[in-house]
Amino acid sequence: MAAGVVGTRGAGRPLMRLITMSGAPILQQLHLEERLLRCTGDNWCIINDGTAPATIVMGVSGKVSELVEIQPVLQDKVPVIRRFSGGGTVIVDQGTVFVTFICSKTAVAGLQPFPRDIMSWSGQLYGKVFDSFGEFQLRENDYAFGHRKFGGNAQSITRDRWVHHTSFLWDYDMKNMDYLKNPKRAPDYRQARNHTDFLCRMKEYMPSRSVFTEGLISSLRDQFTVQPTELETVVSDDTGFKPSTKLLSLQDLEDIINTKGSHTVQEVQA
Repeated sequence: MAAGVVGTRGAGRPLMRLITMSGAPILQQLHLEERLLRCTGDNWCIINDGTAPATIVMGVSGKVSELVEIQPVLQDKVPVIRRFSGGGTVIVDQGTVFVTFICSKTAVAGLQPFPRDIMSWSGQLYGKVFDSFGEFQLRENDYAFGHRKFGGNAQSITRDRWVHHTSFLWDYDMKNMDYLKNPKRAPDYRQARNHTDFLCRMKEYMPSRSVFTEGLISSLRDQFTVQPTELETVVSDDTGFKPSTKLLSLQDLEDIINTKGSHTVQEVQA
């Protein structure tokens, strides 16, 4: 899929291993990311084109009772995952394109491993990808065309490494947004808009998903030697690592309802 992306532009530059997937379950992807962060020293870019079924993914410190409409989620059996990184809550499906960077602190010259610095770097990287397709902006911690968001970000920073991952809305089902509550804390530029007015679809601006991924790989080649890596060679190396990313059980969600949202810090740790 990504064959031939290594070129002369990458000569003498840091190595970035590229994994491309299509339709991988988001829980599998997050487990892979966490293992690559904590158990390797390499730089990685992971691209996953879509996931199924539709799944809610929360940040490590988010409170389920404040962010998720639990009764409809239980009724429709929508999976809920608490990931290892920070950031907000999203619902992802086949219309979502995922891109993750997992890097050592020395991977990008001059980059300080702090959230704002990483966001600034990623904004410049994606600015090259979207330059011809719309009024791309880094709005607070989001990627937006104009004043409408199409990409949400989350990060995890360890002593020597960092993760920056993005859920891009190539398309989305408006009905799925009903499973999410409007967050109490929102970026200023949202201005209390509902999901319909706040979000946009990448497909309204770009001709195809492949144009996006090819543009991303080209932008990466400006800074890295990009080396396609087969997923099988990565997952076959079983380190016995136990990820912290967790699929919440139905009992977890029912317990939250029964306690009426009390003890929200412990409610999803059981």
